Amino acid sequence: MSATGVVVRAETGMGDDGGVAASTENKRGRQTARDMVLSLLVILLGAGFVYLLVPHDDSLDPVRPISYDVELVTARRAAPYPVAAPAGLPDTWRATSVGYKRQSDLGAVWHLGFMDPDDQYAAVEQSDGEPEKFIRSVTHGAKPADRTQAVGGEEWERYEGAKYDALVRRDSGVTTVVTGTASFESLTRLAAALESERAGAPEESGETGAGGESGRPPETTGASGKD
Repeated sequence: MSATGVVVRAETGMGDDGGVAASTENKRGRQTARDMVLSLLVILLGAGFVYLLVPHDDSLDPVRPISYDVELVTARRAAPYPVAAPAGLPDTWRATSVGYKRQSDLGAVWHLGFMDPDDQYAAVEQSDGEPEKFIRSVTHGAKPADRTQAVGGEEWERYEGAKYDALVRRDSGVTTVVTGTASFESLTRLAAALESERAGAPEESGETGAGGESGRPPETTGASGKD
């Protein structure tokens, strides 16, 4: 305070400009965030509009059938046993995987997988190896149901499991397994359609295959498991 009683305020070099600048920066930050959100919404709306313009057919079958004629002929020439494949199945049975492996831990192995009319997996598996080991492998551990089922005048053993069920036939030099997530009705239909044939003497063939199914020789496409 001066001698005259007048209060003198010291100049600090800071006025209201600092507060105004901070307020301006906050406003700009909010505007930037808002602009980013609006831009994202515009992009999403545009993508949705394009999706609606593109025709979609949900009725299309996601399963891609394969042809196995060449693999079947090759396997029948190379295998040391009559190779089985179905004849006369309707078109609603779609082949999805095929393969022949001349040498493996399970012996000489033939595999042919299908999706049945109910979109369940069913496969023909054959081997000249140790039967129990082979059956356990291709059925994912299914157990004997202690009963048989007549199919085409022949007796097949029934196996039941948490993932796959199966029909099993043991012949001299070969074990044939029809297995999968399909019902026993479908498995029986597939087994009844099988025709076995051996085209000639074994060739020095390694393996052939197409499609896929996890755990199958050779590694092929996938199929759904039993819940």
